This record gives sequence, structure tokens and C-alpha cells, in this order.
Amino acid sequence: MGFFNELKSAFRGDDGGGHSGGGGGYDADEYETRAASAIADVYMFSGCQDSQTSADVSNVASFGLPSDAGPGGAGGACTNALLRTAYAPGEVSWVELLTQMRAYLKSRRYTQIPQLSTSRQIDLNYPFEIGGGYGGNRKALMVGINYVQHSQGRLSGCINDVVAMKNYICGHEGFSDDEYSMRILVDDHHPDIDQRTIFPSRDNLLNSIRWLVDGCQPGDVLFFHYSGHGGQQKDSYSGDEEDGMDETLIPEDYQRAGQITDDELYQELVSRVPQGARLVCVMDCCHSGSILDLPYMWTATGQNIEAVQSGEATGMQQNPSFSAQIKKLVAKYGHQLPPQYQSVLNFGMKFF
Repeated sequence: MGFFNELKSAFRGDDGGGHSGGGGGYDADEYETRAASAIADVYMFSGCQDSQTSADVSNVASFGLPSDAGPGGAGGACTNALLRTAYAPGEVSWVELLTQMRAYLKSRRYTQIPQLSTSRQIDLNYPFEIGGGYGGNRKALMVGINYVQHSQGRLSGCINDVVAMKNYICGHEGFSDDEYSMRILVDDHHPDIDQRTIFPSRDNLLNSIRWLVDGCQPGDVLFFHYSGHGGQQKDSYSGDEEDGMDETLIPEDYQRAGQITDDELYQELVSRVPQGARLVCVMDCCHSGSILDLPYMWTATGQNIEAVQSGEATGMQQNPSFSAQIKKLVAKYGHQLPPQYQSVLNFGMKFF
């Protein structure tokens, strides 16, 4: 069933009519039910909020990862803070993972604040796990861009991040690095990557995102790790983004081919994951807080951490920009709806 068909079903009231008002007039339970019916099980870790930049660390040895976790040297602060906590002995909850990531980044004087976005309302005290009990196939897309052919904006640790994350998911999360299960996009040779790699151009990155989702079935787990530059550009649908900007991934050939916007990621990645499957993303780049524009979000601020630890608020928070994202997608892609679904446009997607 197509994405907009799912949206039609989710956004239509039981009587087939639309709803208006903030949040569509639905309470938290109804919001959760309808969001879940429209979008598959999606989780995204981002290294920072939309307004922040994400650090490139000169030597990740200071993060205290196991000796066989990766190549060492330079790396992304988000990737290595996450791995530092994930490798620790014993079970860790979602909130503990984010809290420990935030505490360690702060101790190293990094100002970026990690954020979790989801398509589902979850209890943050539940155990962190990528597979989540899903027993189907596992497939991963790993992207690391150091921009080595550019005179400005070069990074040092993004390909190292790919190696470190690959080692973790293959060693602890049941993923395989064969050509059918994993695709790696990098812009330079790395001695610890012995399989075929693909150059991270804009076209190759979008085609690889489609490869990741193609053939996905209920029960499968998809994983997308991106380490590179992230950016922002003026939202062409002015007023739909809360800050007036689209968040972007920056492929190696961005100067010629352009950036990849959050709208494209939603259309090509999030919208194509079938119900019953899970997608987990780690976005180690600047301005990535809402780059997938999912219904729920939780930022590891001191206030939010205290609220979870005290039991005052243990769940995710509604993403206030999600309604704008849906309306914008309808404006951009609604013409693709078959005639019998054009009434959805007349609602203006007022559910949210």
C-alpha cells in the first residue's frame, strides 16, 4: 500500500471527514494511534539539534572504546559517544544511552545535545536495542564522507566512523557485511574496509537509500548510518518549516548536484518502510535534529533528563513541526495521488 494511501487512511476520521485545530483535535492516544498507522517503526539518533553543529573529534581514543571497536584516530563525536555507551557491559535503556552520551560530550566540552526521534511513542526506560526483537532480514547502509577532493570543508573521521559502526552492528546486532546485506559509500580508501565501496555522490546516495528499502518485508530491520556534513537551506515552501529552513545531507558532489533535503529523505526512506519493519538511523552531522521529521522527539536536555528520572514524563514528546512536514509533502507530492484520493488534499491534511 502506497505512502499517501496510508496517510489517507490515517488522517481520515471514522466518518471519512477531516479534523481541524492544533494536533487535529486528537488527544495523545489518538495522535499515537494514527501516527503509527501512517508510518512504520522508525528511530533516529541525531548528534545535535537543528540549530547546532556536530563535532569532528581529532582522536577518539579519549572515548574509551574497546581496542577492537574501530581504527581509532579522528571520528564523529555523536557516533563515538553512542558506541562508548552501547559497548558498556549490561543493559542500557534509551534514556540512559542518551543521558550518558550527553554527559560524556559535555565532559569533553562539546556543546551539542543528542536527540532521539521516533515514529512511535515509546517508554524511554525500555532497553535500547537496534533489532528490537525483529526476527527478519537485516540490511545496512553506511555512509562516510571526508570530502577529500575539496579544498575547504574537509573532515577527518567520517570513514573511521563507518568502520567503527560496522564493527558494532556486525558484532552485536546481527548484521552481515556481505554485498547483499550492507552497502558502504565512502570517498577515500580505508584499510579496514575490504568490501566493494561506492562513491558518495548525490545520485549514488539516493539510489542506495532506495536499495536499502527495496524488498523490505515485515519483520526486517534496516540501519542507516551517515557521517559527514549536514546543512540547511531555505525551505522552498516558505512557512512550512518552523525555522524556515530545510535540513540537508551534503553529498560529496553537492557543489554540482546539490544537497539532499529532509523532504527527499522522508519521501525516499521513511515513507517506503513497510508496516511491521523497523528502520534505525544514526545521523552524525550538523543540523540533524529533525532531518527525518518524525512524529515524536526527545532531546537530552537537563530538564528532560530530570523529568524521566523522576518519573514525571517517561515518554517521547510530540514533534511540533511534524504537521508542517506532512502538509509540505502533500503540496509537493500530492499530485501523485490517484483521483480517488484527491479528497485528502481537500482536507489539507488537517489531522495534524
